[in-house]
Amino acid sequence: MTQPLRLLAHSTADIDVISAVLQDAAMTVGDMTYLPAQKRFAIVANRFVWEAQHQTGPGNRKKGTGRRKRAGLHFDDVQKTEIQLIPRERKDHVLSLLAIMVTDHDDGTASIMLNFAGGGKIRLVVECINATLMDLGDSWPALRTPQHNAD
Repeated sequence: MTQPLRLLAHSTADIDVISAVLQDAAMTVGDMTYLPAQKRFAIVANRFVWEAQHQTGPGNRKKGTGRRKRAGLHFDDVQKTEIQLIPRERKDHVLSLLAIMVTDHDDGTASIMLNFAGGGKIRLVVECINATLMDLGDSWPALRTPQHNAD
């Protein structure tokens, strides 16, 4: 069993690590919220436990060998959010996170882009990079291991 993760991000490189950890995380639209008074954008997702796959080697990528864990991610110092191609009114709509990317701006602010399968995007305009990812419980067997084309 792997130890629960708790990662803090204050740079683009830190966000790259969180993006890798959350690749293929599944969530619903209702699992995300923006709290403007707190300047916080929060997500609860079922992440694939990629680090366990890498510990056991590439031969362990067979059906039924992977695990998932519930994890919470929040970004602080969020000034604004923009949502594209995500049906906000359908709280039970399932999303799969592909990557999180950062664009730094000349004035010291940044944009953080969450890219989802199917073309959905959430852009966060932040005063600075300030994020926390934390596992919220034990893992359970995944139904399947995510597969990606090399193309």
